[in-house]
Amino acid sequence: MAARRGVVGDGVVLEHQAQADEDQRGGEDEEPEEGECGHGSNAATALILPRVADSPCCVDFLPQVCHADGVLSNVAALVHDGVAPFELGVLCEAFGLDRRDDGVPLVDFAVCGLRPGRVATDQGFGLHVEHGLGRLEEADLVAVPAMGRDHDVPGPLLEAIRRAHDRGARVLSVCSGAFVLGAAGLLDGRECTTHWRYTHELAARFPQAQVVPEVLYVDAGSVVTSAGTAAGLDACLHLWRQEHGARVAAAVARRMVVPPHRDGGQAQFIARAVPECDADTLGPLLTWITEHLGEDLGVDRLARRAGMSARTFARRFRDETGATPHAWITAQRVRAAEELLEASDRSVEWIAGEVGFGTAAALRQHFGRARGVSPQQYRRQFAC
Repeated sequence: MAARRGVVGDGVVLEHQAQADEDQRGGEDEEPEEGECGHGSNAATALILPRVADSPCCVDFLPQVCHADGVLSNVAALVHDGVAPFELGVLCEAFGLDRRDDGVPLVDFAVCGLRPGRVATDQGFGLHVEHGLGRLEEADLVAVPAMGRDHDVPGPLLEAIRRAHDRGARVLSVCSGAFVLGAAGLLDGRECTTHWRYTHELAARFPQAQVVPEVLYVDAGSVVTSAGTAAGLDACLHLWRQEHGARVAAAVARRMVVPPHRDGGQAQFIARAVPECDADTLGPLLTWITEHLGEDLGVDRLARRAGMSARTFARRFRDETGATPHAWITAQRVRAAEELLEASDRSVEWIAGEVGFGTAAALRQHFGRARGVSPQQYRRQFAC
């Protein structure tokens, strides 16, 4: 698997990037892609996988997988003494189950250690591991669950991770597994994260790492780091989405009964509702927004619908979602466009109007910023 760079440098584009930049670019029309002519042609000139995934729309689409030839096909979960079994279970659940009856490509998944045999967990029981470090040599993805913060990691294990990364495998960490990647030197100069309790410690132990606190996960191209258990699932679904598209990721999420995706830039923990607001949650309004993406969704209108002042609404919205109304709605529109690009042959112009971007140029701008790929290139890669 070839390594990927992030959208900005080697990092993930977080949703709180400056609004001024978006306003500056908002009036710049992009040139139509070759063969597009504003009518949704599939004639893209390059196939570029999306590099940063947002959440799919909260609409219960039945999975409808149309191809099974993605790059993610061989995953090795690496464990050592002190591994957290729950976070290891996240990786087993995400990549180790046979979901071909749901149209999900089969992954060759294995758990490996320094050598075959017993590995002690941090819960007082052991695991029997059948594979040694040689198993990493054939993996497209090397996944490291929570471990390595309180236990020294042997040099041969760190060297095996480095070799896998150097030959082009991607590396994923869940929770404190980021400390193993730091010890292997893979976080130097890269944006990364871990559980919010450990971000300061990670930054202190690996000063060359660019630690991004409190986000769910960071995709730095060849290295993906995630926070706690649920965020580890988000990162795994992000990888499924990158390699096989939104519908395959949704099928995997459906079996796990979890949301198909949460944005990597979302806060790890969300502040509760402020006292001066009567409503306990904005959930009903958020659902309404996803069902009316093609309409005017300005803050003033949404605040009136929620029965709040615009200022109170904006504050409450960020407290409950971890994003501004503009950023959250833009992400929903991109996701809805993604679904339509996969499942229909409608023109890019039509899709832009349907999801609320208005013009194909605006859709291309926002889609390219969020996914690192044009709508046509995404359709060519993942369309049914």
